[in-house]
Amino acid sequence: MNGHARTAIARAGIAVATIALWAIGEGRTGWARQEVNEDESKVPPYVLPDPLVLASGRKVGDARQWTAQRRPELLRLFETHVYGRTPESGPRPRFQVTKTDPSALGGRAIRKEVAISFGGGQSARRLDLLLYLPSKAPAPVPVFLALNFQGNHAVHPDPGITLSARWMAASSPGVVANRATEASRGADARHWPLETILERGYGLATAYYGDLFLDRPDGAAESVLALFPGPRGSDAWGAIGVWAWGLSRALDYLETDRAVDAKRVVLIGHSRLGKAALWAGAQDPRLAVVISNDSGCGGAALSKRIYGETVGAITTRFPHWFCANFARYAGREAELPVDQHELLALVAPRPLYVASAVEDKWADPKGEFLSALNADPVYRLLGTDGLPAREMPGVDLPVHGTIGYHVRSGGHDVTEFDWRQYLAFSDRHLRGRAGATAQIFLRGR
Repeated sequence: MNGHARTAIARAGIAVATIALWAIGEGRTGWARQEVNEDESKVPPYVLPDPLVLASGRKVGDARQWTAQRRPELLRLFETHVYGRTPESGPRPRFQVTKTDPSALGGRAIRKEVAISFGGGQSARRLDLLLYLPSKAPAPVPVFLALNFQGNHAVHPDPGITLSARWMAASSPGVVANRATEASRGADARHWPLETILERGYGLATAYYGDLFLDRPDGAAESVLALFPGPRGSDAWGAIGVWAWGLSRALDYLETDRAVDAKRVVLIGHSRLGKAALWAGAQDPRLAVVISNDSGCGGAALSKRIYGETVGAITTRFPHWFCANFARYAGREAELPVDQHELLALVAPRPLYVASAVEDKWADPKGEFLSALNADPVYRLLGTDGLPAREMPGVDLPVHGTIGYHVRSGGHDVTEFDWRQYLAFSDRHLRGRAGATAQIFLRGR
């Protein structure tokens, strides 16, 4: 079940609901019954692994030990048990600016379209990056980087944006026979306050997530996985891993664009793409700020709380997102050797923002806050102020430290309130630091 369908199971006074999840596999369909807990009193006792304790049992004592020992251990655990292994090598991306308008949006912006190509022949794949930059910026600018759900043309009604020819979900506005039409231009614009972003001195770089992996259980065949032949074991990466990999390849391009300050790239993702943003941010220390919006299970929310969406629910509904090993923990979350607070800790010491919505129980707002809280010790070990709250803040009362958090009014969405916080948070951490990003660990893994 995704965020848009959550209200179908919400019942006043009923905290534990039984829902049916439609499982679609390789030519197989069926129903799987899942118990959904939305009652805080029914959260089972659980023990979180300590992100600052090595596999040997020794305590991590300083930043050097975190960087050299614990951080690599945690990356391997998430690769093995949750997201799958991202291959160490892959096809070198090729960049071609296919379209430029120096006077887009009535002269307020520069619009570029960039083809990022991988491989050759029948297995060649292409990611189409849309980039907007403020037209009168005096120096290279920071950029928000994100994948989008409905194609670049849906981000803004600008008629100069090329209409995607990729497969689209039939439920997307303006999509006919799984293909975008002119009616889909700007269909998702309310989630992308482009003019505000530009006025604040930032650029926006975005690409359609389906360019990398079509969001279907059978999407692997047309995905960039075709560029990585060989056996696929139980720890092989899935869609979230591929989407995260693609975000890093988009950053590869941004590093070549002289109008972009690639050391001040803010990575943002919503829902399943928030999961991908966190995994990309954990793996790629070049990303200066990482923002998770309502990412829930497999994102910012703790798995061991068994609240809202569970490992069993998510791996039944979306078997293509994670590695096969993750599904083995359905109903056995206590046995997971990691939890999502350790994923957040892998972003440290870079600024991290986690956002929830009070009605988005499926994504477990309290579990997202507790995840940020339990990542705080790593941030403090690395010399930052971490999360400036010990208790979950009130609704619409954000807290901004090196870890930021808010739970806003409403449900599963990206709103103007969210964007106000993300812009303020980015201003706080990036303004005055052009060309520099807070890193005290070695670049790379």
